[in-house]
Amino acid sequence: MSTVRLRRQALSIFRAAVAAANPDDAVARHLRRLDVGRFRNVYVVGAGKAGASMAAAAERVLGRRITAGLLNVKEDLPRKLRHMELHVCGHPVPDARGVDGAQRIAQLVESAGREDLVIVLISGGASALLPLPAPGITLEEKQAATRLLLASGANIHEINTIRKHISSSKGGQLARLAAPARVEALLLSDVIGDDPAVIGSGPAAPDASTFAEALRILEKHGILERVAASLRERLQQGARGVLPETPKPADPLFARVRNTVVGSNRIALSAAARRARELGFRTLLLSSQIQGETREIARMHAAIAREIAASGRPARPPACILTGGETTVTLRGDGLGGRNQEFVLAAAIEIAGLPDIVVFSAGTDGTDGPTDAAGAFADGDTLGRKPDAQGFLDRNDSYRYFDALGNLVRTGPTHTNVMDVRVILVGSQQ
Repeated sequence: MSTVRLRRQALSIFRAAVAAANPDDAVARHLRRLDVGRFRNVYVVGAGKAGASMAAAAERVLGRRITAGLLNVKEDLPRKLRHMELHVCGHPVPDARGVDGAQRIAQLVESAGREDLVIVLISGGASALLPLPAPGITLEEKQAATRLLLASGANIHEINTIRKHISSSKGGQLARLAAPARVEALLLSDVIGDDPAVIGSGPAAPDASTFAEALRILEKHGILERVAASLRERLQQGARGVLPETPKPADPLFARVRNTVVGSNRIALSAAARRARELGFRTLLLSSQIQGETREIARMHAAIAREIAASGRPARPPACILTGGETTVTLRGDGLGGRNQEFVLAAAIEIAGLPDIVVFSAGTDGTDGPTDAAGAFADGDTLGRKPDAQGFLDRNDSYRYFDALGNLVRTGPTHTNVMDVRVILVGSQQ
C-alpha cells in the first residue's frame, strides 16, 4: 500500500469528520424538531466562528418566523441574510464592535416575553466575540486581566471563572436577561468534554462558580493587586453578597432553558471512523479528549504506529488510529506553525524510515495557529527528503518545514470548529 494512497485516504477520513461537524445540517436538524408555531415571537442571537453558518441554517428553517436576529461573527465569515443581522467584530482579540454587538444582543433578548422563544447559537470563539463587560469595567480592563491570568499559568477553567464574574453575558447571564422567555441554546463544541458551561463561557448555561472563587484564583496566582481596581472591587462586592451571583444550576429560570450540543469532536470522530472502515482499515477510535504537550502526544501516537507495524497490536494492518481533542504547544523558538503541524513534525521524527505509515493532523476549522494551513501530514520517508526536522521542531517552525515539502493541509475556512482530528494509518507492508 503506497504512502501516496495512504495520504489520500487520510485526507478523505478527515473530510468525513469535518462534514459531520457541518453546523448548517446540525442546526437545521434540531430546529425542525421545535414547534415554533406556538410562540408569539422568535428571536435568534449568538456568537462564534461558525455563527454565520449556524445563522444561515436557522434562517433556512425558520424564515419569516424570525422576528429579529443578531449574531456576532468573525471578519472573514460574513453572509447576507434576510431576517437577521450578522455583526462583524474582532477575533481572537475582542474589540469595540464586539461590545456594541453584545449590547444589542442583550437588549434584544431582554425584550422577549413569556410567550416568546429565544434561540441562542454558540460556537468556538464566542467568548471573544460576545464581550459584554459588567457595569463599571472596561473591555481593556477585562483584556488586561486575561493577559495577567495567562502569564500566571492559570488554566482555562480558572480564566472562565473570572470572565463569568466580570461579564454581563457569560455564565448563564444571557439566559437570565432573556427570562421568562423560552430559551433554546444550540452549541457547537470546541472544548474537551463538551460541557455547556464551558462552550463560549456558557451564556445560557448554569454556572457553578462564585465570586469568592474568582477572588481566590487571583490571590492564588498573585495578581489580585495587579488587576484593575474596578474589577477587584466588583469581585469583592460579589463575594460579600452586594451583587447578584451568576445563575446557579438550581435557579428556576433554567426550567425554561435547554442547552443542546449539536456538533462535537466526538461526533466528527465517529464519522471519520465510519469512513476509515469503508476504506478497509481496522479502526480504533481511542479518544476525543486528548490534551497535553503536543510533541509528547505525538511521540505516543508514533509509538502506537510502530507497535502496529511490528506486532499487529492493538490492530493488524491495514489499521487506522483516530484521536481528537486539543493539545498545547510550549513556544521555545520564533518559528511559524500550529499545534497540528508541530504534532506531525514531532511524529515524523519518530517514524523515520518506516514504510507504509502516514501521520495526519488538522484543525476542523481549517486553521492551525497563525497560518493559512489546517495541519500537515508525514510518512516514514519525510525525513529522508528533508533531514533537518529536529532543528525546525526546536524553533517551533513546522510550517516552513512542511511548506518546503508540499506537505501542508490547506482546506480554507470550513465554517465549523470542533477541535482537532488526528489520523494514523498503517498500511499492509508488502
